[in-house]
Amino acid sequence: NVALVGSEAEVVRAMTAAGWTPADEITLRTSLRIVADSVLSRPDDDAPVSDLYLFGRKQDLAFERPIGDNPRKRHHVRFWRWDRQQDGRPVWFGSATLDERVGLSYTTGQVTHHIGPDVDAERALVASTLGAAGYVLEDEWVNGFHEQLEGRNGGGDRWRTDGRLEVLQLVDHPIAEPAPAGK
Repeated sequence: NVALVGSEAEVVRAMTAAGWTPADEITLRTSLRIVADSVLSRPDDDAPVSDLYLFGRKQDLAFERPIGDNPRKRHHVRFWRWDRQQDGRPVWFGSATLDERVGLSYTTGQVTHHIGPDVDAERALVASTLGAAGYVLEDEWVNGFHEQLEGRNGGGDRWRTDGRLEVLQLVDHPIAEPAPAGK
């Protein structure tokens, strides 16, 4: 629901400057840590996110933004680098969602995060935080990008979108007059 145009270093720099933390890889250690932190209500700013697949592979980058002091509720976004470029620069397709709570998957019965249905609000959060940090040069929209405007994810959670893709052209260093992203 969001795309960034820029190098991997620009994406990481912009996202961290905008208050997003790179998510840890899923390992036994990080999995046990997120369980303990969820049960004990401890912060875990770089908790792992599950792998999702696009272009036949798992995400290349993942970031999160905690809500409160517990990893049960958080904003997160995963990015996949596209094999094409825009104006000679890499393009990263992102999927931004809100983890509302932890529970059992409706489809697999495994413990998972359940997402909030309004993925457009999460797209707007990514765009507005990047814009406020001064890393957005240009903000474009692709109407009709998604043909399906509502459905259920792999865990069975409902989602909905207006079908648009927001494309943010990133800059390497913050600009003095940030572009108003997220409109």
